[in-house]
Formats: sequence, structure tokens, C-alpha cells
Amino acid sequence: MVVLTEPVAIDATQIMLVLTPATMLRESNIRICRQVLAQGYTLVVVTTSYPFMILRKLYEQQGLDLSRIYFIDAITRYSLGSTPESAEHCRFVSNPSNLTDLGIAITEQLHAVPDEKICLFFDSVSTLVLYLPSESISKFIHFVTTKLRLLNHTGIFLTVEKGLDPMLLTQVTTFVDSVNFIGGAAPPPSPPPPE
Repeated sequence: MVVLTEPVAIDATQIMLVLTPATMLRESNIRICRQVLAQGYTLVVVTTSYPFMILRKLYEQQGLDLSRIYFIDAITRYSLGSTPESAEHCRFVSNPSNLTDLGIAITEQLHAVPDEKICLFFDSVSTLVLYLPSESISKFIHFVTTKLRLLNHTGIFLTVEKGLDPMLLTQVTTFVDSVNFIGGAAPPPSPPPPE
């Protein structure tokens, strides 16, 4: 595992886990999107934290190029019971615990984006803990990271610092190429040296 610090710079097919303090989740989301777009990527944002309409408005206010951002929203239909009518560049999944539909939506969106330089941005892994057991989350993240590698795409998985149980964090860390701490998040302490 390579531990990186700010800013988020990614290689062509790198997959990373980004940890951030809970109070900085939204700001970290915007910062990551801005940096990834600046590197020439088209973004596929999988959101389990904020409804796509809120993220789209937030990104627009921040001057992000919405024509290069596609959304997979797993929270709006769950919260509203329906899908908004004006949903350009967005696919909806019934709820964050529906990993089958979420996986299908990710696969379809990755194939539908008219660009070869794609970054999947998952916001956030820690929100999934509210809906699913850690074992299911780990299997799903493994599925997604494997798919990204096979398709030669980049991926960023955002999570709240200390928002995952230690076993889940360890498992997810083994699926990624690097771990990045932003917004004041600190790496976990190193284990003591052997005696």
C-alpha cells in the first residue's frame, strides 16, 4: 500500500481509497472532482450520500464542467419514492443496499460514456455501512475495482476517516493501489516494531 497525501493525482488506471474527516466530506468531494476533471477525465459519480440534484447544483456553483460528469444516484429514489424528471446524465438505483442494480448501473454507465479516459468516483463507501453488512460492502468494492481494472479505468473511493470498521478498511485497502488522506485526515498509526 502506498500512502499519499494531498493533492489527488492519479495515474491512467490507478484505483485509490481517499479518507477524509466527516466534517470535510462535501469539500473533499468537490476537491476530488475538480482535480480529476483538470487531469482530463470524464467522471462517473456514484452517490450514496447526496442526491444527484444537490451534487449537480453544488458542482455548478463551483464551476465544474457538468458535461463531463455522469451520475449514478442510489439515494434519491429511496428518499423521494420517485425519480426526478429532469435527470440528464443520471441513472437512478432504488436504494443504496441494492448492490445488484448498482453494479448493473455502474457497468452500463462505464460502457455508455463517450470517452476512454474515465474515472469512477464513489461517494461514499462509509454511507454503505448504514445499509449493508461489511462483508457485502467488501465483496461489492472488490467487484467494482476488478471491473475498473478489466476496463482500464480509474477509480476513487471516498470514505469518512474512521467511518469503516477495521476489517472492512483492511479489505478495501487490499483492493486499491493507494490510500490518500485529505482534508486533515491522518494515516492510522504504524504498528509497533517487532521486539
